[in-house]
Amino acid sequence: MSETSTEDFDQRFDAGDDITAALDPQRAERPGLAARRVNVDFPSWMVEALDREARRLGVTRQSVIKLWIADRLERRPSSAA
Repeated sequence: MSETSTEDFDQRFDAGDDITAALDPQRAERPGLAARRVNVDFPSWMVEALDREARRLGVTRQSVIKLWIADRLERRPSSAA
């Protein structure tokens, strides 16, 4: 698929056509999901507890932290923003 208009791309996608040739994975972005590095210092007892939970779940420590923070932020009332 060569250069296509947005409308043509949308129509082909909606029709169930294979649009992968029109995609450039090197330029793909996830709006609002760009990663940013944040450094946080935790006491050792907290790191050990995070590691235990990560082992129990079979994921990384970073995944546990991200999941827990996301869960907490999703529970927050939207009016607090």
